[in-house]
Amino acid sequence: MSRANAPIPLETLAADLALAVGQLLRRLRSQGHTGGLNLSQLATLARLEQSGWMTAADLARAEAMKPQSMGAILSGLEQENLVRRRPDPGDGRRVLFALTARGAEVRKERSAAKRQWLAIALAELDAPELRTLLAAASLIKRLGES
Repeated sequence: MSRANAPIPLETLAADLALAVGQLLRRLRSQGHTGGLNLSQLATLARLEQSGWMTAADLARAEAMKPQSMGAILSGLEQENLVRRRPDPGDGRRVLFALTARGAEVRKERSAAKRQWLAIALAELDAPELRTLLAAASLIKRLGES
C-alpha cells in the first residue's frame, strides 16, 4: 500500500486540527485594539451583535457562565456605553440588553482589524496553498455545523 493511500489516523488528525484552529483563533483574538476589554466582554458584545436583545440569564447560558458573572460583565459594558438595557415588553420584570451604536462600532473595528491581519497573512501564501486553504475552510465550516 502506498503512503498516499495509507489510512489517516483520525485521532491524530483531530488533535492536529484542534491545535491549528486554536492557534489561529488565539492569534485572531490578539489582533486589533480591544479598548481594554477582556475576552468575556468581547464575547458578550459578539453574542449581542449576533442575537440582538437578550436577558442577562440568556447571555450567561449562551456563554456558559454564572448569571452573577454575566451581570458584572454587563454592568461594566453599560458603564462604557457599549450596551444598553430596556424592560422586556413581554415581561416587565425582566431586563433586556443590546449593543449601543458605540458597542457596534467597537465590534466593527475589532472585526476589521482581524480581517486585515488575516488578509496580510494570506498574502504570504502561494496560489496552491490558497486553494488548499479555501477547500479546508469549507470543510472546517461543515465540521463546525455538524
